[in-house]
Amino acid sequence: MPSFPDWIVKEVRRNKADLRGSAAAGTAAQLAGLSLHTVCDEARCPNKGKCFSEGEATFLILGDICTRRCGFCAVKKDNPLPPDAGEPRRIAELCAKWKLRYVVFTSPTRDDLPDGGAAHFAETTRLIKELSPGIRTEPLIPDLQGDRKALEAVLASGPDVLGHNLEMVSGLYSGARAGADYARSLAVLSNSRKLRPQTLTKSGLMLGLGEKPEELERALGDLAATGCDLLTLGQYLAPSKAHRPVAKYYTEEEFSRWGEKARAAGFKAVLSGPLVRSSYRARALYEEARGRT
Repeated sequence: MPSFPDWIVKEVRRNKADLRGSAAAGTAAQLAGLSLHTVCDEARCPNKGKCFSEGEATFLILGDICTRRCGFCAVKKDNPLPPDAGEPRRIAELCAKWKLRYVVFTSPTRDDLPDGGAAHFAETTRLIKELSPGIRTEPLIPDLQGDRKALEAVLASGPDVLGHNLEMVSGLYSGARAGADYARSLAVLSNSRKLRPQTLTKSGLMLGLGEKPEELERALGDLAATGCDLLTLGQYLAPSKAHRPVAKYYTEEEFSRWGEKARAAGFKAVLSGPLVRSSYRARALYEEARGRT
């Protein structure tokens, strides 16, 4: 495993400093008071301190336990609890309280639910829009086991962006994405474009898991072929020694080059950098894509 580059050490220190601030503490307290989870916490996002200090968070609905066992993910693996029926409204009320103009929310994969959690996603979108007219919503969904009706239910709630992460190149799926399927994930994005063309689609890839340049180029082409509008590219960081190790740390220059390759492939908006994550600067990426539609 390669040694940590300086930028990781500096960013960890910066985020720890941000988390000690009163603004970040207030964000965390409000979330805890409403029994709301965030992917910032559960996935150990390196940008948590910055986002919390600015009153931002990516909500994690449907609990904090995943039914799959991907080798790269920090979210807990166990038997999840039933969906919390009051969760969508609590999230919507907090969005209104924070006067958010754009919100991203995601979930663990819930293969235990008949619809994969689609109805919960739809209700969350509906209530957020009801309590905050004009807000933009971006549900980042699991693959829903390829269930087209479940996808239709999510899209019927009128999200502005439908996110689903491809995560990695196809050759890494068998070893790092247990229960997932590369073609099925591409189908989620292509079907979304067919079912509701006015909703932009978005995906993300992690770099540094052991992919080869030609595999990454192929993945960009596969995503572009679905009509995917927005793309994020970020560095994979192993949550612990028990998770899949980092094979390579990409430089900022390499991220810049891959970002340009993605734009050349046809994406309307691309965010590429070491600490970029799916929901990072989501509103700015959306507005850039809308400007090119």
